[in-house]
Amino acid sequence: MPQNIPDTSAVKRLALLQHGGLRGRFGKTGLSLLRYCQEKIVVVVDRECAGQSLREITQLPLARDIPIVASVIEALPYQPQAVAIGIAAPGGQIPDDYLAELRIAVGGGVSIWNGLHTPLAHDPQIAASLRPGVYVWDMRHEPPGISNGRGRAAGLACKRVLFVGTDMAIGKMTAALEFDRTARDRNLRSKFIATGQAGMMIAGDGVCLDAVRVDFASGAVEEQMMRHGPAHDCLWVEGQGSLLNPASTATLPLLRGTQPTHLVLVHRAGMRHLREFPHVPVPPLDAVVKLYEMVAAAAGAFARVPVVGIALNTWGMADAEARAERDATASLTNLPCTDAVRFGVKPILDAILQQ
Repeated sequence: MPQNIPDTSAVKRLALLQHGGLRGRFGKTGLSLLRYCQEKIVVVVDRECAGQSLREITQLPLARDIPIVASVIEALPYQPQAVAIGIAAPGGQIPDDYLAELRIAVGGGVSIWNGLHTPLAHDPQIAASLRPGVYVWDMRHEPPGISNGRGRAAGLACKRVLFVGTDMAIGKMTAALEFDRTARDRNLRSKFIATGQAGMMIAGDGVCLDAVRVDFASGAVEEQMMRHGPAHDCLWVEGQGSLLNPASTATLPLLRGTQPTHLVLVHRAGMRHLREFPHVPVPPLDAVVKLYEMVAAAAGAFARVPVVGIALNTWGMADAEARAERDATASLTNLPCTDAVRFGVKPILDAILQQ
C-alpha cells in the first residue's frame, strides 16, 4: 500500500464534517460517504442542520437516522475514530471555520481524512497533536515512485471498465460503485478503482488524479491497474471529468492508463448543456458514444473499445419520467440503458460479462 494511505479498515466509527454541505452545492463527498459507508458514520457535523432528520434532508436510503450536531466538540461524545471532510470546497481549500474544527478533532484524539488540496499534516497546531493512532490522511498527494504510462494494462486478463461522462459531477463514481457491488454479489472477483477523494474514502485506497502532474497521470492510473488487475476478474474505474468539458484534463489519462476493455457513458437525464458552461451543448448521446470510442482507439493505435451501455442519472425525477428517459436513450443509442441506483445495473453488466 502506498506510504501516504493509512489502514482505513481499522476505522469503525466515523464522523462527517459537513458544515453547509447537507443542503449546499458542495457536499457531494459527504453524501457519497453517507450512501456507501453509512454503517461507519456515527455522527454528522453541520451547524445549519443540527438536530434535524438526516433522512429527511438527504432523501438517502439510510438504515438509521444518524444524528446531526453543530460542532466537532458536540461530536466527540459519539467517540469517532476519524473525521472525514465531506465537502468539495471551491478551489479545494480548507475553509477557516473547518480548520478550527479539525484542530479540535485531533486534539481530542480523532484522526482526519482530508480530500481537499490544503495539506493539513503541515499545520503546526495539528502536527503537534498527532501521535500513534491519530493521523492525518491528506489524499491529494502524488503517489511516490510513479512514472509515465506505458500501456501495460492492455496485457491484463481482467475486464477493465472505465466510466466516462458528458460532464463533471454527474454520477460516474456512483455508477462504478453500483457495478462493483453487483459484481461482488455475483461472486466475481471485483474491485472499484478510486481516482478521487470521495472514492478513496469509500475504498480505502486509490489515487487522487487531480493531485498528479499531467505527465505522470496515465502512469498513476496504470499503476493502480497493474496492482489490482492480476487478482481480479473486473476492475471498475471511477471516471473523472469529460471530453466535452473545457476545464477537464483527466479523461485522456484515464483512457490511456486503464487501457479499458469497455466504457460506460454516464449522463444526467435531461441535461442539454454543461452545468458550469451553459454555452457548451451536450451533443446527441449517439454522437458522444462515437467520440469516446474514437478517442479510446486513437485511429487504431489501441484496441477498439466499445461503449457498452449508458448509465443515466435520473435523480429528482419521478419513476415514470425516469423510465421514459431511459427508454428514449436506449432507442437513440441502440445500447442498454439504466439508472444504476434506481433500476440496477443488470442489463449493462450482463452485456459486459458476455463479451
